[in-house]
Amino acid sequence: MEADWFDVRNSMTTANHRTGHPGLLGGLIGRWRLPRPADLKGFPVNDPEVPTPEPTPTPGHSIFFDRKLVMLKRRLVREATGAISMLERAIDALWRLDRQAAAEVRRIDDTIDREEVEIEQECFNLLTLHHVFARDFRVVAFVLKVNHDIERVADHASSIAKIVGKIEGDIPPAWPTSLIELGQRVPVRCHELLRAVLDEDVEAARSLVAKDKTIDGLDDRLFGETIDFMGHEGATPGGLTNGLLIYRAGRELERVGDLMSNIAEEVIYLATGDIIRHSHKRPGIQRSA
Repeated sequence: MEADWFDVRNSMTTANHRTGHPGLLGGLIGRWRLPRPADLKGFPVNDPEVPTPEPTPTPGHSIFFDRKLVMLKRRLVREATGAISMLERAIDALWRLDRQAAAEVRRIDDTIDREEVEIEQECFNLLTLHHVFARDFRVVAFVLKVNHDIERVADHASSIAKIVGKIEGDIPPAWPTSLIELGQRVPVRCHELLRAVLDEDVEAARSLVAKDKTIDGLDDRLFGETIDFMGHEGATPGGLTNGLLIYRAGRELERVGDLMSNIAEEVIYLATGDIIRHSHKRPGIQRSA
């Protein structure tokens, strides 16, 4: 079956021209509408605004199976878009110390949890009821593994939202520069990763794996900056508590960065069949599926 992520590449180009938005989400808006909090109530499989393309049947498979596979991939991308939106909203609520916005992010997390379970169940149904092999097997395996990582992104976004409610005071503290940079870089990596998934871009995926060192470096910097923050603000009410929460927020963002690297590795597996996980520990050893 051809690498057809719902003809998104063409729709992105058309939507970008129509919306004037240069980024990935601008392209998705024109095709699907980026989920808003009011929209994230169940991720319906059959969205009337998103016509399901007629797939080209894979030899040995029915048109029914190919259609189910296309719909499964579409649900995964919709789930990812919702999780990234959650992360961006949580970071924005953190900067502004907007507790109401943070509470809304936490409510959305339940929707992502339900969608993760339904996608996983659909994967098991396909594996059980159909003789899945070759590339189709890789697609189902990819969806299964990435589905879990996407749900974890939503969990980390929810954790950042919880931090907003725990920071003491009504005025945002002086955020460490490394935390601000993490809050800027991690969502960008999420969008780059989603584009790599849509395009099955192996080189972009490899680049994202390499960029994980930058996120790790910022996390290391944040540790030192947090100590300085606590030394300066420790005498003030809530200063030590806020310092610990600031570092925790950075760790949540660093974990999202790790998840993006994991998904990028799965993109490489999907496109090539090569499993590169842990390959840096064993130079020259690579397994193929």
